[in-house]
Amino acid sequence: MGFCSVFFCLFCLSPLNASAQTSAPPAAIKIKFDAEQAATAAIQGLSNRTTNRALMPDDPVRIASISKTFVALAVMRLVEQNKLQLDADISTYLGWNLRHPDYPNVPITLRMLLSHQAGLRDEINYALPMDVRLETELKNEKAWDSGHRPGGYFTYANLNFPVIAAVMEAATGIRFDRIMKQQVFDPLRLDACFNWTLCSDKKIAAAVTLYRGNGDVARDDLRGIREACPVVPASNGGCNMARYRPGHTGSIFSPQGGLRISAVDLAKVGQVFLRNDGSFLSTQSIAIMTSAAWKYDGKNGDSADGYFCTYGLAVHILAAPGRPASCKDDPFGDGEMRFGHSGEAYALKSGLWINPARGRGTVFYRTQVPENDPSGHCIYFCE
Repeated sequence: MGFCSVFFCLFCLSPLNASAQTSAPPAAIKIKFDAEQAATAAIQGLSNRTTNRALMPDDPVRIASISKTFVALAVMRLVEQNKLQLDADISTYLGWNLRHPDYPNVPITLRMLLSHQAGLRDEINYALPMDVRLETELKNEKAWDSGHRPGGYFTYANLNFPVIAAVMEAATGIRFDRIMKQQVFDPLRLDACFNWTLCSDKKIAAAVTLYRGNGDVARDDLRGIREACPVVPASNGGCNMARYRPGHTGSIFSPQGGLRISAVDLAKVGQVFLRNDGSFLSTQSIAIMTSAAWKYDGKNGDSADGYFCTYGLAVHILAAPGRPASCKDDPFGDGEMRFGHSGEAYALKSGLWINPARGRGTVFYRTQVPENDPSGHCIYFCE
């Protein structure tokens, strides 16, 4: 899988002294790519203000909900290996009966979870400690939408992804972070990881620190030192990974948003979708991921004020033909269909968007985004 990179800076900043750090510009980058090559159209800021290290295109950052698309890639690889089935009752993998309390006869499937139609809601903590069991937590009625049957109503919920991770672990007997390395990162030659557990020392040294709008550290102020506990710890603060039981919790590696990856490596994955040559996933699997598993009809889901109108398997589809006029899912403003995912957490906004008709895509992220920023999900770089 070739990746010819041509990088150039629009913004090249000098290192800042300590007194200037609070007024430093945010770290930001955009990469445009086609199936074979990529170029940075913009890069600015520092990966860490204490060390005055300039941001580089291959520096890893917590990319937020784009992580979900990577989880789906691993799921589809396991489906192709006959280790998972998209429409099987996930209870058969978990070893316990998972049901919506109001619809006990409706099986929950991976297809429902990946397309946010399983009935789960983010009304309970989805960053569960390593000693907490999903089986117990999902008995809480607050985790479920009481008004809609699983399989027919969309509400975006992070909680789906710890459940998916637990299913992956239960089916393979392998920790989620190691599954991701085996199924996605190693085959695509990505130096990436979930919650810093398996990234190289080189990537730890290059970690992008996330700062809030006021300049305070929000996350990942590593400065070359690995975190003592890179996962969600136990309830008592303990971090003994030898006690972790795959398939019982699913949340400690933050499958919903904890991927650390560079903009360069994100673009490589965008190129996998553009080439669609069957070398990583079959063309059928790519088609399943990027086709509508749910379409908004005005009443069959929470569209987030028109932003979510078409969704595949952990893939958001923008400006799809036939969507209602009330949809506001064209942040690029050109009416052209794209697929990918956005990310938003810890004052970062990000995107991986692919325009299949034009054979090109865009990756971007920006840190230090103010809360309630009016730019919405797109953030500055949709062009």
